[in-house]
Amino acid sequence: MRLFGTDGIRGRVNTYPMTPENVLRIGMAAAIVLGKKHHGRNAVLIGKDTRLSGYMIESALTSGICSMGMNVTLVGPLPTPGIAYLTRTLRIDAGVVISASHNPFYDNGIKFFSYNGFKLPDDVEKKIEELVKDNSLERYRARGEEIGKAYRLDDATGRYMEYIKSTLKKGAAFEGMKVVIDCANGASYKTTPLLLRELGAEVISINDKPDGININNRCGALHMEGLRNAVLQHKADAGIAHDGDADRTLLCDEKGSIIDGDRIMGMCAVDMNARGELKKSTVVSTVMSNLGLEKYLEKNNIRLLRTKVGDRYVVEKMLQDNCNFGGEQSGHIIFLDYNTTGDGQITAVQALNLMKNKNVSLSKLVSPIKLFPQVLMNVEVGKKQDIRAVPAVMDALRAAEQKLAGRGRILVRPSGTEPKIRVMLEGDDIKLINRIGRDVSKVIRENMQ
Repeated sequence: MRLFGTDGIRGRVNTYPMTPENVLRIGMAAAIVLGKKHHGRNAVLIGKDTRLSGYMIESALTSGICSMGMNVTLVGPLPTPGIAYLTRTLRIDAGVVISASHNPFYDNGIKFFSYNGFKLPDDVEKKIEELVKDNSLERYRARGEEIGKAYRLDDATGRYMEYIKSTLKKGAAFEGMKVVIDCANGASYKTTPLLLRELGAEVISINDKPDGININNRCGALHMEGLRNAVLQHKADAGIAHDGDADRTLLCDEKGSIIDGDRIMGMCAVDMNARGELKKSTVVSTVMSNLGLEKYLEKNNIRLLRTKVGDRYVVEKMLQDNCNFGGEQSGHIIFLDYNTTGDGQITAVQALNLMKNKNVSLSKLVSPIKLFPQVLMNVEVGKKQDIRAVPAVMDALRAAEQKLAGRGRILVRPSGTEPKIRVMLEGDDIKLINRIGRDVSKVIRENMQ
């Protein structure tokens, strides 16, 4: 079974690969591969979200890393982008986040960052995976005084928050703005509410009392109903929703409409381009981004480049093509001038700052961005296999493309973390794409068990 998925390692806690025994080996393998001592620190930074299992995973991972002679710096609950930021600014050899992002509490995962704050490329993940499965991994263990130590960094949250504030121009403030924040009972339960209050906003914070099992439970970026209701109830100017590890943000405008990552990218890109801050007048996103975003950007003389799904692939393309802005429809928004990964906190302050500077409501900012109807269907399958090797599925896809006849598009891909096939369609006729989606999903279900 493959260890790494689209975004690190993830699974049900106490089943492979997220057992304490295997996590111990993951820590050992990671220390060997990532312990290049780039800065002479010989250290790994470990943060986590608020899941109950975080304590167990943290202990196993720390033990594995220390057994290889590397030191560990623990920061406790902190958003994923905070780990990326601190890893590079503290000049640490690698960063680790213990989180399963938007998944329920009974799942957990491990994400790695290299010394420069970027997620690991496929070839480095492969080296770690090979060592985890190597029966002679123990031969690398440190001896005697070479064994590593674990330390705790107490001011990690404060350091990260001060950096977020520094991404705004001096004197920027949100006085007079009322904002609702849904923290998903996750890693942002302290950072975003306190951050925005310090910037002068009136903040109504919901789902900010994590108990280890309520993370993402009918709240956060995957469940926007509570945020919408709170925005309308409090007559707020905007609502902000994070996922469990706060590397993504979705918004809700003052009328209760949900603003996804595509429209966030659209409004920010046009503003950045007008100010001459959008490199190459280009946005990088994935194949999942809506055609409506592409059309809107084209009207504003901005090019859209697409990658496969996963924010790390977006970042890789941004670096390759020297671009500085991109993201995903799901709310991973990457301001590469400020951080090396999707950052929900930076997205939130940049969106509010745009509203403040323009003195325009969020609904008016996004109103010119007209998205095509889009449906996403998840089909559970018995085992992972290449859809190109299943003739019946390929026939169904060709038939679907003929029915769309240039009025939309269909994208079928396997989930990177679950035994599911994701079927995405978009077009100008919602009834048509729903019907085609059901037909294709039925064929997948019948032929991929």
